[in-house]
Amino acid sequence: MTNYTLDKKRLDFIFFEAGGGHRAAANALKTVIEQQGRPWEIRLVNLQEILDPLDVFRKYTGIRMQDVYNLLLKKGWTLGSPQLTVLMHGLIRLYHRGQVRLLEQFWAEDRPDLVVSLIPNFNRALREASPDRPLVTILTDLADYPPHFWIERQAQYLICGTDRAARQALALGHPTERVFRTSGMILRPKFYEPLTSDRGAERERLGLDPKLPTGLVLFGGEGSSAMLNIAHRVTVPAQFIFICGKNRKLAERLRQLKTRFPKYVEGFTSEIPHYMHLSDFFIGKPGPGSISEALAMHLPVIVERNLWTLPQERYNTEWILERQAGIVLKSFRDIDAGLRQLLDRANFDRFRANAAAIKNRAVFEIPDILDSLLRQ
Repeated sequence: MTNYTLDKKRLDFIFFEAGGGHRAAANALKTVIEQQGRPWEIRLVNLQEILDPLDVFRKYTGIRMQDVYNLLLKKGWTLGSPQLTVLMHGLIRLYHRGQVRLLEQFWAEDRPDLVVSLIPNFNRALREASPDRPLVTILTDLADYPPHFWIERQAQYLICGTDRAARQALALGHPTERVFRTSGMILRPKFYEPLTSDRGAERERLGLDPKLPTGLVLFGGEGSSAMLNIAHRVTVPAQFIFICGKNRKLAERLRQLKTRFPKYVEGFTSEIPHYMHLSDFFIGKPGPGSISEALAMHLPVIVERNLWTLPQERYNTEWILERQAGIVLKSFRDIDAGLRQLLDRANFDRFRANAAAIKNRAVFEIPDILDSLLRQ
């Protein structure tokens, strides 16, 4: 049993809704901290709400910047995203002083003991707005996408889920005592709970074949038109569970689509661990959260990498190949060939064993790191 300090400490977890993974990580970490009974008060802070007065996208279009990002993901309009990132960083620099001013106003009378950032791009403003409080940045990507993405040349603590990210922090001059290495990305505690339901019976309940290889197709909370492309192209003996998130139109189109294989289509759900338990492999975009969830459930993955892949997610495909935990395609147009390679018995057994060998306990490791910083 860990001996916690008697004084109640206050921590602000900074997130935004762009992509959904930042809020999910903040909520997961908050849940574990509360389950552990630590004497801390955790406040979830949506940075978008604080910076709304400066949001030029909202000013001229009526749509928040984070919603523009989510729309791009939903529509698959990600070609040229490295150039868009440069443009976005230019706008962030242009409005930097305003961001610092709004954050200073937010913290003027209600200052936390620790500022914990789970977002990229704005860590310089977070540092300058609260210079007398420690800033901890938890990378929710497998690696940084420099410059000025996650890791800045400033006084901040960095919590990294891969060796690559930790090396990047050290290369920018951060001392070793300020760089912490965890065993992976933050996952919801639900992914660590035992699942005992009968897979065959549950598959039958969903209208699936209890014995046919089953893939989970998931492209984040907004879904993706790529899921329709995959459904049209598959001819190998397999079946699929499609998770469409908030994209109701996509879910309905998939339900109505006549396919060569059995399928089950779900919309937004918090039961991803259950559906992964029913699956044998994962197909999706190379997002750090989805990849980490799949591997935690011992599912080999199939992802693609091309000019449409978000720049901060391109290293993730290298990481998959390094771990030999799945297949990286140039395009989902080649999904049939990818499935044949994955489902080859020797390949599949190797991929699955490598996935199972990855032991990610980051969500339980980070509270101890935060505790050590609060004690300094």
